[in-house]
Amino acid sequence: MTLPYDKSAAVVVLPSLAGDRVSDPGLRCWLSRGTVSRSERPRELLRNVLESLQLPYPEEGIAALRMWGQTGDRPTVWVAAADPVYLEARLTSLCLHALQGAQMPSRDLHEILDYLQQRLAGEDRYGFARIGLYGYVRASTPLPTSRYPASVIDQQAPNDYLPVADETSRRHALRGEVEMALHEHAVNQRRELEGQLPVNSLWLWGGGFAPAQTAEPRPPLFADDALLRGYWLSKTGTVDDWSGSIDACLDAAIAGFVAVPVDARSAPGELQTCLEQLRAALQSGRISKVTLLLEDGFVVEIRRSDAWRFWHRDTEIFGPQP
Repeated sequence: MTLPYDKSAAVVVLPSLAGDRVSDPGLRCWLSRGTVSRSERPRELLRNVLESLQLPYPEEGIAALRMWGQTGDRPTVWVAAADPVYLEARLTSLCLHALQGAQMPSRDLHEILDYLQQRLAGEDRYGFARIGLYGYVRASTPLPTSRYPASVIDQQAPNDYLPVADETSRRHALRGEVEMALHEHAVNQRRELEGQLPVNSLWLWGGGFAPAQTAEPRPPLFADDALLRGYWLSKTGTVDDWSGSIDACLDAAIAGFVAVPVDARSAPGELQTCLEQLRAALQSGRISKVTLLLEDGFVVEIRRSDAWRFWHRDTEIFGPQP
């Protein structure tokens, strides 16, 4: 069976390399000899990983896949992701502000979704729920939703990312009900007093049913990301937590793998260790290629033969953050 991807290649998601996060001159030289590209717009992680593996992106059910990755069980109902956002009215358009991380404490999200469940879930039309740091909406009849999470649309006009469908009136009606319910809600009053943006809407995206589980070859995955894990589970792929080091991934996978080191973002020393171990694995022939997906949009592909590209020096990845 011919695989669409190189089974001996490693795909690793890392934070930005800008500034002095990589201080070792040898590592900087090794990285600068790779092939560097950059996405024009932010994209969610699953899309970037699948593109690097030359695999197709799912047509629908992205939210259901994420829920699958969180719970370990395949959802059996139609579900969409519900991202808390602040929609700012400007002179000629709306601007979407994605509320995530420290901007969106889990207690606020929990309180808002619980309230919407009590207020709008009558007659089983809709259901609102929180799992971990994520919100979801269940609908008895499918709704057209965006294909893009709020994080990708942050600081942009949301209309460019809305679906084109005949049933938009139902989506508009639900959005109107949500925004009316959230107007002057106690959570938003508290948030504004604390100098935070209120949650005045929910951005619905990735709606659909979870695909049937199929057995398709995929490289082992070492990551905590729920969407990645859900996609891999849908393909009966090998899924495990980040193992703590690239060397541990190599030992467990035997050959290629996909990894998201959870500690590389907060600890520059861990980032450099990951890069050192990837370089050593490439030089020894344990892997054939390294693809680094950087959080600032850069993609760096490095092959063993790139060590001979003495004339090539692409230092754009070490530049200042945009």
